[in-house]
Formats: sequence, C-alpha cells, structure tokens
Amino acid sequence: MGSNPIRPIFLPEKIYLIINLRTNLISEEYVKVGENKIRYLDGGSSSGNIVLIHGLGGFAERWAAVMPILSKKYRVIAPDLPGYGYSDKPSTDYTPEFFLKFLFDFLDGLGIKKTSLIGTSLGGQIVAECAITQSKMIEKIVLSSPAGIMKTSTPTLDAYSMAALYPSHDTVKTAYEMMTGSKNVTTESIDGFIKRMTLPNAKMAFMSTILALKNSPPITDRLPNITVPTLLIWGKQDTMIPVKYANDFVSSIKNCQLKIMENCGHTPHIEEPVKFSQIVLNFLNQ
Repeated sequence: MGSNPIRPIFLPEKIYLIINLRTNLISEEYVKVGENKIRYLDGGSSSGNIVLIHGLGGFAERWAAVMPILSKKYRVIAPDLPGYGYSDKPSTDYTPEFFLKFLFDFLDGLGIKKTSLIGTSLGGQIVAECAITQSKMIEKIVLSSPAGIMKTSTPTLDAYSMAALYPSHDTVKTAYEMMTGSKNVTTESIDGFIKRMTLPNAKMAFMSTILALKNSPPITDRLPNITVPTLLIWGKQDTMIPVKYANDFVSSIKNCQLKIMENCGHTPHIEEPVKFSQIVLNFLNQ
C-alpha cells in the first residue's frame, strides 16, 4: 500500500453496535422465517428501505459502520443469513436458490413491499439473483464485489476458507489482512469471527455454501434479466474476487454504473465506510 495513510480497517463492530443501540439508532431483532429464527439489525425510521446482505462467513455487524450513516435517510435492515451469525443454522443445502427464497420470505415476514438491496460478495450474488426475478418490490440494487461469475479460487479465498474451517487468531488475521491488504486488523474483529464460526453447524453451513457455489452455473447469462438501476462497487485492490470480473456485470446489466474504490480490497464498506455510504446515497438519490 506504499505511503498511504492508515485507514480504520475492521474497526470493532461491537463498538459501533453498542453506541448505536444505546442511542436507539439500531435495534437487535428476531423474526421467524419458515422454521428458522433469524436475527437482524434494524435502524432508521424512513419510509424508504435498504436491506443489507453480508457475504460468505459474514454477519450483520459487518455493516455496523455504514448503518448509522444510511439510516439517517432510510430504514436499514441487516440480517444474519440463515447458517450465519446468530441466526438458526438448519441442516440443508445452502444453495443460491435457498438464499433467494429466504430473502423474499424474510422481506415478506417484515411486511416490506418496496426496498433497495445492497449485497457484498456472496450477498451481492444473492441480491443479483433477486433482481434477476424482476420482482416489482426491488427498486434499486448495489452489488459490492459480487460473487457469481468467478469459478476458480484465489489465494485469498483459500486463506479465508481455511480461517472459517480452522478458526484461530493466526488463520483469521491472515485472511483478513489478505482481504484488505492492510495489517490494521483488530483483535476484536478476529475474535468475533472465531466466536461465530465455532457455533454449532456454522462450519457445515459454510462448506455447504462453498460447494453449492462451486457447482452452480455462473449467473452471467441471466444478468441481462436485471432491469432495475444497478450500482457496482469494487475495491481496486480486491484479491478475493478481482476487479476484472466487474466487466462481466457491466456488459451484461443494461442500467449499470461502476464505481471502483481506490486503495480498497474486498470490503469497501468496512475499509472506507463513509466514502462507501456516500457513493450509495448518491446513487439511491438519483
């Protein structure tokens, strides 16, 4: 990264969450979706909605730095996907179709009729899958370094998978550093990942998701079905899903804008939350 100034990479999610829970900006909620108890964070009181979908091995707190910013203008909801975080982890196949059905059922369970969707990595693929259905409830979508096209692994993805299956301070620290290109990873962020990945069935859900993604066809041929306005955000230094894959999305989605964030890796919403949020708000307000 050369002489770039140190950025607040992976600030402790717990700090953001405690501050915003105490000031009533964000609440922790649970809802039953099918047979599963789903945990989610909820902030803001606007009539406009944004739903945030985390990536593989992620959880709602990964959005902790952007939720207070976005919730000034929108109601912002961030679930722990089934199989992840503190949501239930059923013994099932964690396929893209499973997550697609879950998201629509989740929105229905909360009574949401219209919303914009933002997803990162695996979450980006899930959001794209939802938009491909051309559901009238989706207003706009934001895809941040989305999965769905890349079919070969990368050293960063390999390191992240190792961290999920064999979570220790060293494996998680290495994976997070590779994801961001930064050495500034907090112990609390590492411990939070380890805590969640050692919950019952967490590793099963992770491996099931990995295998399902590997065996599912790329979404490239179906991307032209996306008709809602789309914003694609990619970190220029992303080594998990390299920025070269942005071309497939931009060339396939008719109404798609691309914003490449300099000095960012795979998680711009964590590495540069203020800049990420402003890019998103500018797009949603167009």
